[in-house]
Amino acid sequence: MNGIKTGILLAGLTALFMGAGFMLGGEVGMVIALIFACATNLFAYWNADKIVLRMYNAKEVTAQSAPGFYGIVEQLARRAQMPMPKVYIIDSDQPNAFATGRNPENAAVAATRGLLRILDNEEIAGVMAHELAHVKNRDTLIMTVTATIAGALSMLANFALFFGGNRNNPLGIIGTIAMMILAPVAAMLVQMAISRTREYGADAGGAEICGNPMWLARALEKLEQGSRQIDNDAAEANPATAHMFIVNPLHVHSVDSLFSTHPKTANRVQKLREIAGIVGKPWG
Repeated sequence: MNGIKTGILLAGLTALFMGAGFMLGGEVGMVIALIFACATNLFAYWNADKIVLRMYNAKEVTAQSAPGFYGIVEQLARRAQMPMPKVYIIDSDQPNAFATGRNPENAAVAATRGLLRILDNEEIAGVMAHELAHVKNRDTLIMTVTATIAGALSMLANFALFFGGNRNNPLGIIGTIAMMILAPVAAMLVQMAISRTREYGADAGGAEICGNPMWLARALEKLEQGSRQIDNDAAEANPATAHMFIVNPLHVHSVDSLFSTHPKTANRVQKLREIAGIVGKPWG
C-alpha cells in the first residue's frame, strides 16, 4: 500500500514538473534544470553516506568496541537476509538514529549515545530494524529521485525569467509569478508526503524484521519525548538532513503536518499496534 502511494505521489510530482516547468521555463529551461538537478543529486546519491556521517561526526564501531549494539544490528541483518551494514555511534545526547547508503551493499546505520542510553535492547532492536527496512526498501534512491524532480522545479521557478519561460503561456505575467511561488511549494509538499509514506513503510518493515511491532512502538514514544527535550546542534545547522532520522531532530516542529517530513509519532504507534501479532517470532 505504501509502495502504491509512493508511486502515485511520484507520478503527481512528475506531472507537476512537466506542466508547471514547461510554462515557467519552456523546453530549454526544463532540460537545463533537469540536467543540473540530476547532476547534483547523483553526486549526493553516491556520496551521501560519507557526507552525512562526517557531518554528524559519527564514529564507526565494531563487535569489539561496541559488542552489544553491533550484535543487535548483526542479528537483525541476518534475520532480514541483508548484507551487514557499517555501524556508527554519534556523540549526541539527543536520542535518535538514521540509515544511509545508496544500496544494501553500501549501507550504514547510526545511533546516538542518547538513544543507546535510554532504550533497552528490545527497543534498540526495533529502531535498528526500522533503519534496516529503509535500506532494504531503497528509500535513499526513492528520495534522491524525488529531490531531483523537486529541485529541478525549484530551479525553474528561481530562474524562470532568465529562461524566458514559454511564450505561449496562457497564464500571463501575473499567473507566471504566482506559479513561480506556488509550484515549488507544491513540489515540497509532495516531497514531504513521500517522506512520510516511506517512514510508515519502514515502520512496517522494521516490525517484520525484528518480529515485534511493540518494540519499535515503545522506542518511538521514548524518542519523541527525548528528542524534544535535548538539542541536536548538527541537525539544527543542517535541517535538510532532518528527514533521515527516525524522529524529527529539530525543535522547530511542524505546526501543519503537511509541512512535516515525519508522520505524527502517535499515528505511527497506532499503526504498529494495529499490526502487532501478525508478524513472525522475535529475533534472538
